[in-house]
Amino acid sequence: MYAQTLLKPDGRKLTLYSRYPIAEGIAATSPSNEPVQANPHLRWHPLRGEWVAYASHRQGRTFMPPPEYNPLAPTIDPKFPTELPQGRYDIAVFDNRFPSLTLAAHDPPGNIVDTLPAHGACEVVVFTQDPLASLGALELDHLELLLQVWGDRTSVIGGYPEIQYVLPFENRGTEVGVTLHHPHGQIYAYPFVPPVPARMLECQQSYYQEHKRGLLQDLIQKEIAANQRIIYLDEDAIAFVPACARYPYEVWLATIQPVATFMDLTAQQRKSLALALKTVTLKYDGLWHRPFPYLMAWFQAPTDGKPHPEAHLHAQFYPPYRTSDRLKYLAGTELAAGMFANDALPEEKAKELQAVSVTLSA
Repeated sequence: MYAQTLLKPDGRKLTLYSRYPIAEGIAATSPSNEPVQANPHLRWHPLRGEWVAYASHRQGRTFMPPPEYNPLAPTIDPKFPTELPQGRYDIAVFDNRFPSLTLAAHDPPGNIVDTLPAHGACEVVVFTQDPLASLGALELDHLELLLQVWGDRTSVIGGYPEIQYVLPFENRGTEVGVTLHHPHGQIYAYPFVPPVPARMLECQQSYYQEHKRGLLQDLIQKEIAANQRIIYLDEDAIAFVPACARYPYEVWLATIQPVATFMDLTAQQRKSLALALKTVTLKYDGLWHRPFPYLMAWFQAPTDGKPHPEAHLHAQFYPPYRTSDRLKYLAGTELAAGMFANDALPEEKAKELQAVSVTLSA
């Protein structure tokens, strides 16, 4: 992996990653030269026992480039400055212009509830310079590089003493709020372990203390033995519709043997995860005959410097699903109560995904 760090005109960091040497002289670009002066803060929610981030500056963020913007233009249009510089590289990572969390946050306003500076980090990860590509269209070694990049960013961001958890994710599709033409994801880094991964880690830790084995590790072995819901499987990685899926077409992707973070992956595990990732995303698109929207989130161990033998790096895909002629998203029971009501059996949706034929070209 090759990497080069640059500074954008507005002061944000840009790191380029590539499978090949990166040429010197690449100029970092930005939609604006104005320095980013975000100052988000946290407020304590006493009834839920969790922090809520407030970043009112995000009201002014861009949604999508204007209609006349041409993402295929061979040169940078001065009317629409881009986040991506010209040059030979594969993946670009840069600070979000409108962060919900930042290490520069300071002096939170007083309130009737407790407040704190919203310390953390928000990075954008552009998977490729091709605006028409997707994860499923990328070459396998490009996907392996992406897994390395997530590991490098976990190491860099997680190295700050304020950071306790690093969460890479992808919101794919305008239906879920995409703001760039290019296929991309984000990385959020938190000053605490957020509620969902905290609850999962609590369950994993309790299981590990009792069984001296990983909870997800044993669940994967049960899925392999059942052989009903598997979407991809080799010696090192698996993708499957979990028996406990909360969404139709929900898919989990993981290593067979547990690793705590992206940094702990072997070269062979990265290769297998790349194959699994490509298979799942191609099957989604093949099932619907369109670029299928989803949220992909990667869960790993906290970056608190402590050992976490209970943790098992894995991704969870949460797609909206079609009911009659529309796509369904979270409803009141899911959002308000946290009680998910799935309208379809995991086994039924696994069969639909299994039936989609895909070609795993390098």
